[in-house]
Amino acid sequence: MSHDSNRFVREDPWRIFRIMAEFVDSFEVLAEAGPAVTVFGSARMARTDPYYALAQTLTTELARHNLAVITGGGPGIMEAANRGAARMKGRSVGLNIQLPREQKCNRYVNIPINFHYFFSRKVCFVKYSIGFVFLPGGYGTLDELFELVTLVQTERIPLFPLILIGREFWQGLLRWMKSTVEARGFISPGDLDLLTVTDDPMQAVSIILEHQRRRNAPPIPPKLA
Repeated sequence: MSHDSNRFVREDPWRIFRIMAEFVDSFEVLAEAGPAVTVFGSARMARTDPYYALAQTLTTELARHNLAVITGGGPGIMEAANRGAARMKGRSVGLNIQLPREQKCNRYVNIPINFHYFFSRKVCFVKYSIGFVFLPGGYGTLDELFELVTLVQTERIPLFPLILIGREFWQGLLRWMKSTVEARGFISPGDLDLLTVTDDPMQAVSIILEHQRRRNAPPIPPKLA
């Protein structure tokens, strides 16, 4: 038996238990946190950037309406989002990932959850959220955006609000997707309508609250014959 085969026999079955433990532990904590909104954005955003203040405004209002706020737990936009929720004494969740250059949860997280695996963390961004907000960011933010819009477009998850904040930042990407990706038939007409673009955090909050209201509305009983 090769060295690689021996390593598989020794390590991989145990890795499955570690993966299971990450799911079990995180599901238990997040189920107690209640309905949430996940906020994505750059870890490199300076505290002096207008988007930092905008993220705080957004999540302060979400917490005011008793919605938990979930981020990746790091600095930048994530810190701002956790800070806004914590300012209202809301549930401020940080899904921290262990990286080669260790990332610590920002100090505004009051529900920290640590992950070793990216994929289990990704599941937890989605499972307990009723809406998703994307502020300017890099590869990580774009990764989450395209994964979520794919899940909605393929009906693997419900039609949750997917809100892009910052028209100036997002308009180039959306223009290219319309003129190139959609024009060549790689996405369907109307697929871009799954995304809402705004500069107003209060509009984002209103969209999410309206979605929550419709989601929680009792079913309409059938008419009597």
